[in-house]
Amino acid sequence: MSITECLLFLQGFLKNPNRVGSVLPSSRFLAAKLVQSIPWNEVQAVAELGSGTGAVTRFMKTQLKDSTKVLLFERDRKMRNKLRAEYPNFVGHSNACYLLKKIKQEEIEQLDCIISGLPFFNFSNVMRERLLHQIMNSLKPGGTFVAYQYSLQLKKHLSDKFIIEKIEFVPFNFPPAFVYTCRRKETL
Repeated sequence: MSITECLLFLQGFLKNPNRVGSVLPSSRFLAAKLVQSIPWNEVQAVAELGSGTGAVTRFMKTQLKDSTKVLLFERDRKMRNKLRAEYPNFVGHSNACYLLKKIKQEEIEQLDCIISGLPFFNFSNVMRERLLHQIMNSLKPGGTFVAYQYSLQLKKHLSDKFIIEKIEFVPFNFPPAFVYTCRRKETL
């Protein structure tokens, strides 16, 4: 990660700490952990929520087939513009609260995988539930949802909606993080 990315991320955090959940982008250790549990050979369509400066996107890109449809969601305009310039073949959107609407616009029936860096517990209960509803309904049955958080507070919320396959701790990140690997239940 470059100094420019760190400064851009820090600027986004200082401007809106509830949307940008950390002062630094994800470490390479966290990014690698997020992508390692995904069956990439089965992924036709994927969304990354809270793409930031692309720390996870870089790791994800190396795993993708050329035909995979990729949607990146980032609220911060400067970070979103950087992502669009760096990943012109990926589709960029600003608000993950409209995930279902955006996948329909892109003519995607359902997503195989969603990766999230959203700071869920910085959001209101209403927004958190809306996002989880959007995620759950955007994924195909059995689809993979991988998210990182800085605490285990999200465990109860996720276990109500998904099958949690594993939770792994990544100490080499600032702050250290927990990676949740989940599957959408076959029936809602």
